Amino acid sequence: MLTIRKATIADCKLINRLAWQIFPETYKEILVPEQMEYMMKWMYSLENIRKQMEEEGHVYFIAYKGEEACGYVSVQQQGDDLFHLQKIYVLSSFQGMHCGSFLFREAIKYIKEVHPGSCLMELNVNRNNKAVKFYEYMGMKKLREGDFPIGNGFYMNDYIMGLEI
Repeated sequence: MLTIRKATIADCKLINRLAWQIFPETYKEILVPEQMEYMMKWMYSLENIRKQMEEEGHVYFIAYKGEEACGYVSVQQQGDDLFHLQKIYVLSSFQGMHCGSFLFREAIKYIKEVHPGSCLMELNVNRNNKAVKFYEYMGMKKLREGDFPIGNGFYMNDYIMGLEI
């Protein structure tokens, strides 16, 4: 049985630990090691996770199977009727157990709680990431694509996908 809880600042270390287990495995065939290291520091240092939560409006949720944390999702409101699914990651040992779809549905549930009216949920996903198929399965559509500079000469080469909720 999967459960979920909203993360607090006290969970920054847990999110950091999960990220270090999940992110490199997810992107090992897509990103060069230098970009991987840069992105991990940029997105997942303890200071940056805290900043995302305290200053940038990211709301994290952590999924559990029993007592074990198995993944996380992060949502950020970016406009009156626009939310961004910033992060959704599942430990490889829990993939195929519907943890990703559980996290996805919980993100939508949270958005509906804070914004009862209709709105758009978007996300960025690397164009070479196998998760594109998962997001399409969950009902998202490719809205546009772009190559976004993130610093140090690196780019995120993404689809921006969206779902009306």
